[in-house]
Amino acid sequence: MIPKFRKPTHPGEIIKEMYLKPLGITQDRFARALGISRPRANELINGWRSVTPDTAIRLAKAFKTSPEYWLNMQATVDLFDAQKRHHYKNIRPLLAT
Repeated sequence: MIPKFRKPTHPGEIIKEMYLKPLGITQDRFARALGISRPRANELINGWRSVTPDTAIRLAKAFKTSPEYWLNMQATVDLFDAQKRHHYKNIRPLLAT
């Protein structure tokens, strides 16, 4: 479900607050564990980069979750952003008559 009054939490925030901080993992160690560059890891953690299917698989393996967990979280953020950026009021259903 997409929140109406606040932006959904970006997956990077979840990574930082629920995984890296409690486990004492640095961004460098995180990047090495996932096999990604340090800049890519930093952009993801700071919410400047989206979770791709490739990243979702890497995160799922590293944190014993599912790729869908990460992709669904990203999709919620993306849908919220799209609804705020575009106007969809003029679109009408295409119904067969």
